Order: sequence, then C-alpha cells, then structure tokens
Amino acid sequence: MKTKTKGILLVVLAVLIIIPAVILGMKHFQPKENDFTGIKLPSSPAKTPVKNVNTDVLYDEKKWTTNFTHDGAIIKADGWYYVFSTDYMVGAPPTPGIQIRKSKDLIHWKFAGRVFDQVSQEAWDWTHGTTFWAPSVIRMNDQYYLYYSVSEVGKRNSYIGLATSHKIEGPWKDEGPVFKSKEGDGNTVNAIDPDITIDKNGQPWMVYGSYFGGIFITKIDKNTGKLVNPNDQGTLLAQRKDMSAGIEGPEIIYNKKTGYYYLTVSYDWLEDTYNVRVARSKNITGPFLDYNHKDMIDPSDDSFNTGNKIVAPYAFGKDPGWLGTGHNGLLQDGENYYLIHNARAGEDKYWSHLHVRKMVWTDDGWPVVSPERYAGEKEQKVIESNLIGNWQQIVLNRFEDSMQISTNLQLLPNGKIKDEKGKSRWKLSGQNTLELSIYDPGSAPKDYWKFTVKVLPGWDWENWKGTLVFTGMNQEGTVIWGKKIINK
Repeated sequence: MKTKTKGILLVVLAVLIIIPAVILGMKHFQPKENDFTGIKLPSSPAKTPVKNVNTDVLYDEKKWTTNFTHDGAIIKADGWYYVFSTDYMVGAPPTPGIQIRKSKDLIHWKFAGRVFDQVSQEAWDWTHGTTFWAPSVIRMNDQYYLYYSVSEVGKRNSYIGLATSHKIEGPWKDEGPVFKSKEGDGNTVNAIDPDITIDKNGQPWMVYGSYFGGIFITKIDKNTGKLVNPNDQGTLLAQRKDMSAGIEGPEIIYNKKTGYYYLTVSYDWLEDTYNVRVARSKNITGPFLDYNHKDMIDPSDDSFNTGNKIVAPYAFGKDPGWLGTGHNGLLQDGENYYLIHNARAGEDKYWSHLHVRKMVWTDDGWPVVSPERYAGEKEQKVIESNLIGNWQQIVLNRFEDSMQISTNLQLLPNGKIKDEKGKSRWKLSGQNTLELSIYDPGSAPKDYWKFTVKVLPGWDWENWKGTLVFTGMNQEGTVIWGKKIINK
C-alpha cells in the first residue's frame, strides 16, 4: 500500500473515532434539564394523588384528613402537631365543637374529635351563634389555653371565650368570656379571630379582630389567661378602608434571629380572593410596616397595596388550582417555620382543605413560603445544573386578588432566561439563592425586575412527583413562586 493511501486511511479512521467521541463528550457534559444531582427530593405524601373534592368522606369523619379545615390554629404538643379549627363542612350543617386534627409529620392528618358539644349558654345569649369560629391554642402555666370565637354573622355581636385543659386533647373546661363586642358599645373592634403570642420578655398578648374597626392587640394576664384591662379593646395594628375591604385572621410570630415581630393578616373574601399579607415591627404593638415601609393601618383606597402578599389564589398549568387561600396559622418548630391556611378547591369553592407550607426567610429577613404544600422537604445546597430547564412561575400581584395562573419560565445553560429580546438573566448567588433579572422595559424599574428567591425541594402536587421550587420577592416586595417541570 502506498504511503499516501495509508495516510488517507489513517485520517479517515481518526475522523471516525474522534467525531463520535466528541459528540458523546458533548452529550455527556451537556447540562440535563432533569438533573437533580445532590438533591434529596421529598417522597410521595400518599400512595395515589389526593382528591381535592371527595364526596365519599362527607359523613365519615375518620376519613376527613385535611378536608373541611377552616381558620386553623397549630401547636406542637406531646410529639404531635395539632390543628384546631372552625366548625365547617360541606353538604350539611357542621357539628359544633371546634374540630381537632393531629399529625406526626405535618403531612398525614387524622381527625381527632372536638373540644365541646355545643356553644355555651352565655355565648349563645350574647351572639345567638350556634358554632365556634377561629380558635387559638397555647401552652402556659403547665396547661393549655384555648381561645375561641362565637359570633352573629355580619355584626359586631361577638364573643371570645377561653377554655383550659391539662391535656391537649382535653377534657376542656370553659372559663367564660375574655372579651365581648356589641353594636353601640363604644368600641370598633369585632371580638373574633383571637391569636395569643408571647413577646420576647415573656408577656402574652392577644391580637384579634375582623373587618369593622380592624386588628387590635391587648395584654393578657399570664396567670388567668384573660385580659389585663378587661374593658379596653387595645391598640390598633392594622386597618382597611371599610367593610368592602376585608381584613381578619391576625397572627403574630417573633423571629429571634431578625429581632422582628411579624404580623400576618388575611385580606378580602374567604370564598375566593382570600390572601395572606405580612408586615413587621421591632415592637409587638407596632407600627407594622411592609417591605415598602407602608403602615398596615391604611384606611385609604390604596390599602389593597399594603402588606407583602405571601399566599394567594393560584393555579399551576391546567390544574383547577386553589381559591380562598387565607386565614393562616404560624408555627416555629426548632429552627423550622411553617405557615398553615385554608384553601378551597378550584373545582368546588366550598370544599376547604388544610394546607401546610414550609416558610423560608429572605436574606433581608422577610418570610416567604413554598408554592407547594409541605411534604417533608428541607432547604439544601443546589448547583447550576439543577436549575436548567423549564419552570412554571406565578407572580402574586398585590393589585389583583383573583386566581393567578402560571406562565412559563425557561432557564438556559448559559445563564440566560429565554425571552424575545434575549436580555433576561439568571444567576446562582448563594447556597440556594437564585437571582432572576427579568427584562420588562417601560414597566420595571430600570427595565428589569430583580427577583431574589430561595430554591428548595418540593412535592409537585399537580403532577405528583418530586421537583424543585422557588419562592422570593422582587425589588418592590412582590412575591414570585416557581416550580420546575420535569420532562418525561
């Protein structure tokens, strides 16, 4: 064989070897859209997808699980998590008595009975209410204090009562009224929706109120569990324009690391537009200011723009989604924080469920929550290849309280976000902190929305699989949620 021919054959052979090797190498090193390297995703919370509307459980309380939970208050006791909630069900009048549910893991819940059999004679005489609303429970003085509401619908004829027990599941002793309100009593507060919180000095307080005059806070006598000043409605913390602008369901929690008290309230109507807002203060009596330094006492026409909206009606993809996402409860469990709330199925807005969400904290000390219900996930370190791929995003617009539908977001391997102009960018700037720069000329400050979000594992309840989610805020305090879509 001639030397020239040998050379040609060697070149061809080299090409045949090198090109496939290069292709394979490129394929090997090319980022995968479904790359969860180093991430522990949560396990399935049930054997099969959970039905949002399930008429089979209507009259079988043992199967209620999260069904028919409304206005829940959460506490951890004796190794269990307990939620006490409003008397509520679908299809028939609810049995009065304050519903109790319990769970070992915040995921699997079972119905555990009721606190009472009926409303007390005193509460009935004051309000003519037949059911209990919006309880709150706390442990003080080596026993449990349960605060409850009874009210006449649409009026200030309302009653907050107290019950005590040495055991979390009872029996409970009714201790009578804590505070009552009535038309013409000289006050403006509506005596429902109590929440008891203990300040950093050990002093208990009751924050309460719904619609009408707004949200108030007053001192609790730590020995009796009742008000220090029985006839004083307390200090105003939050208020909206009038009865057309709903505000209720207050809770306060203290974060020792940030040094702030955080006030959460629910805005608007409980059947559909219900949404959770948050503000903070160095003092438990306020003033409570939101991200934009707006005071939660805002009786103006612009009160819809007050408070960081952290939970709101939403739908991912083609899922029917959730309405009435409000009246939250707050729990600190060691280093972990959780937010619970009721949510009404998009298929039937009267079908209410308990939602539990993991709460995380932004770098500047604001609480935000996971866009997906809790399934045991923990914050973890993520790498860039984990993030590349298709996401669904939901912006919780403070100006619009109807159900927000997700839109698509594609994170490309080169740090770009797919858009028409090619000017949007993303960057992993911390262990699980992601920065999104969304190009929106003419609308965004300096043409870019700057979102800083926390990435964490989550359970995709809509598609029934583990994935990654994110939650955070932009430079105006608007919250964004995101969920990574796994390609088949």
